[in-house]
Amino acid sequence: LQTMSGNEDDWLALKPREPSPSQCCGSGCKPCIYDVYEKELAQWERAKAKQDKSLLMEKKEQSNNSELNPDTFTAFSISSVEQLTEDTYQYRFELPGNSSLQLSLGQHIVLRGVVNGLEVQRAYTPISPGYAEGYFEVLVKCYEAGLMSQYIKTWKKGDTVFWRGPFGGFPYQPNKHGELLMLASGTGLAPMLPILQSITDDEEDETFVTLVGCFPTFDKIYLKPLLQDLARYWNVRIFYVLSQETSLEKLPWSYQENTYTGHLNEDLMKTIINSCRRKPFVLICGSSAFSEDMSKYLKAAGIEENSCFVF
Repeated sequence: LQTMSGNEDDWLALKPREPSPSQCCGSGCKPCIYDVYEKELAQWERAKAKQDKSLLMEKKEQSNNSELNPDTFTAFSISSVEQLTEDTYQYRFELPGNSSLQLSLGQHIVLRGVVNGLEVQRAYTPISPGYAEGYFEVLVKCYEAGLMSQYIKTWKKGDTVFWRGPFGGFPYQPNKHGELLMLASGTGLAPMLPILQSITDDEEDETFVTLVGCFPTFDKIYLKPLLQDLARYWNVRIFYVLSQETSLEKLPWSYQENTYTGHLNEDLMKTIINSCRRKPFVLICGSSAFSEDMSKYLKAAGIEENSCFVF
């Protein structure tokens, strides 16, 4: 190995930079961006101790082989952009040939964006089935003041975007639970869809599913045609809770009987749980405030903590 006795400045320039808090998506990824930093720092320290820069060569920030990887970011190209509601978009990314992401159910991937020179990372769960070939799709809600949203709003077809993963996931097994009760707020619908689709695609899986989608208004319910299709299965029920609708009369009649106005509160939770056909195992995804409220209401309804999973 060629050794170089580079001076201090050279080595300092090569030292990995500690991530800023905005770069951590807070979803408990393994490895977290801080783990990756620790690993790179240790590698840098070893190389510096030996004064051998070639020991840093194995470090690769980005990969272009289109394989998703938890440690490094991989470039994926946007093949379509579809606006679903005024602030929600569905993005489709290309995968080479007929390869698939091979995600387990409910797993998320982490997006890296740079806004005004600041690197930001956020976790998203693809809504396409894990076995989808040649593409994957992500549902994104853009917030007016959100840093990542400012970056995402600039995306157009053909742009390249960097992802790493997969992380997390809900260890779903067919027929393990008698009934799954899915409580989703807004884009919290994302991790529920692959699980729901895997149940409806598997004729041997007889798990009952009750999905409760919480949205502000009827217009803001995402992916209505897909949800309507899923609700036709014998073992699937879908309810909507619309916090800003005051009356059900304006809704299409097919939605009136399975929609509630107002918020998903303790009373409504008890009503829904009592209507479940078996004792449910509960999946929760939404804001941290939503998750806290749901956990509280479930407890009041007699559902133990070990019968819940929060994404």
